[in-house]
Amino acid sequence: MPWLTIREALSQGRELLASAEVSEPRLTAEVLLAHALHCERVYFFAHPEQELREVEWIHYGRYLHERMKGKPTQYITGKQEFYGRDFAVSPQVLIPRPETELLVETVLRLRPNPRVVVDIGAGSGAIAVTLALELSRPVVAVDISPGALDVAARNARKLGATVSFLQADLLAPFADSSVDVIVSNPPYVASADAPSMQREVRDWEPHLALFAGESGMNIYERLIPEARRVLKARGLLALEIGFGQMEAVSALREGWHDLQVFSDLAGIPRVLVFEMP
Repeated sequence: MPWLTIREALSQGRELLASAEVSEPRLTAEVLLAHALHCERVYFFAHPEQELREVEWIHYGRYLHERMKGKPTQYITGKQEFYGRDFAVSPQVLIPRPETELLVETVLRLRPNPRVVVDIGAGSGAIAVTLALELSRPVVAVDISPGALDVAARNARKLGATVSFLQADLLAPFADSSVDVIVSNPPYVASADAPSMQREVRDWEPHLALFAGESGMNIYERLIPEARRVLKARGLLALEIGFGQMEAVSALREGWHDLQVFSDLAGIPRVLVFEMP
């Protein structure tokens, strides 16, 4: 029996995704079909009349069905780009966001030669691995989730980064005044905000990496005081924050020498950097 061509498969996929109110249905259809065919999307432009093999159509159909049910595209393909590199992702870890690249860029600019760097809440390892590669030095990554650490370790091995992994609660394993830079994109969503979140985030991404109590401040309120114990003189704590959290997190600056605020491309305060005396 004749199978659909690439052009027809993309058209049908786009219509199905649009009917399910999936954002960017055309792009999503292309990404999912490329995943099914094990090719790059540019291949489609040169081979629109190529017929799909049965196994390719079966896989593509399954991917479309999963995405229509709300499963994020990144969990279907198993990867997400961050800082120009492909990172493996799974439902064990938060999907790296483009805005988190500002956190990495800020650390690289403010502390280009740190000796000891610690990433708290490592998740996929996107931050720790990127810093290790860009700084050309070891980084320590901490997460409370063993599943997340497995994903992060795979990414470090695949990308050739020197990262040590610890399963722990925040900074408990570290001695006083032993670290130059602490970086973290912690859970910061208020539990009360769950009903208004996108279903792809609320229903699929790990709640341990998303929610931080009723106010969204639980981790900040613990991590910022702990960081003062662990950091060396002039050490930095670089934090990603959520929309509207700048004032609440900045209010925890007592005992710190300096506080800097960095906004993302949309002009939203996204990164706070605390500096030790």
